[in-house]
Amino acid sequence: MTSRYSFGGDEHIFVEVDEAMSLDAFFKSLFLCKAIREAGIKGVTEICPANASFQVKFNPDVIAPDDLLREIQALEAASGQAEPVLKTRIVEMPVLYNDPWTHETLMRFRERHQDPTGTDLDYAARINGYPNVTDFIAAHAGSPWFVSMVGFVAGLPFLYQMVERARQIETPKYLRPRTDTPKLTVGHGGCFGAIYSVRGAGGYQMFGITPMPIYDPKQEVGYLREAMTFFKPGDIVRYKAVDREGYDQAVRDVDAGRFDPLIRPVTFDLREFSKNPTAYNHSLEGVLHGH
Repeated sequence: MTSRYSFGGDEHIFVEVDEAMSLDAFFKSLFLCKAIREAGIKGVTEICPANASFQVKFNPDVIAPDDLLREIQALEAASGQAEPVLKTRIVEMPVLYNDPWTHETLMRFRERHQDPTGTDLDYAARINGYPNVTDFIAAHAGSPWFVSMVGFVAGLPFLYQMVERARQIETPKYLRPRTDTPKLTVGHGGCFGAIYSVRGAGGYQMFGITPMPIYDPKQEVGYLREAMTFFKPGDIVRYKAVDREGYDQAVRDVDAGRFDPLIRPVTFDLREFSKNPTAYNHSLEGVLHGH
């Protein structure tokens, strides 16, 4: 895995860790961003991680572009000796699949979809080889997801399914983007899941909706008082399918300030995961639920 470096104007260096999306590439990107941050290189003003890549903004009056490039390349060379272990957290997120709000929206924009005769869940289940929507939902909620990047709009996480590549859910985006997507929609495009932090345009397939706010600019939600965005790269998400009654209760709890997300600290070891993803995911489940 050889990184590709390029300059973006006079104030940016762009580093593409790998062309392929993988946990290995995400880890290398995260570790390099952390190493650059901890190195305290004079002139670096911002580090922006993305999916298997990142960008560094710098002041060229403080550090020459070629000097910064050499500094980052040296950090990359040293990072090859680091153990792929990440201290992070696992979060349980309730989801009402096949909800009425995303259903109403997807029906409004059916002419922009690959299959105007069904729903996004019908389509995703079929092209991923599942016999029905129930089995597809079980697969979507049956394994954890790794937050590889947060951005595009404030607080929106991109999530990568933590299963063998052959089992990963993949769906194309809409043929033409929608002009509307409900807030907190759980969607999917390509190999990535996403949770829409705000209402707005979008092109990902829509599978459901979560009652759990992930972005609060007013910081009134209890667990968002210290930071207005919930997710950060490296978080692990485990979806929990809930029925309409469970969804409505969670909404009431959020409104009353009683909603408390299930969050547990966890140390994720990429090597152990790679040996047996299914067994490792079971161990993560044990951490989450204390068994």
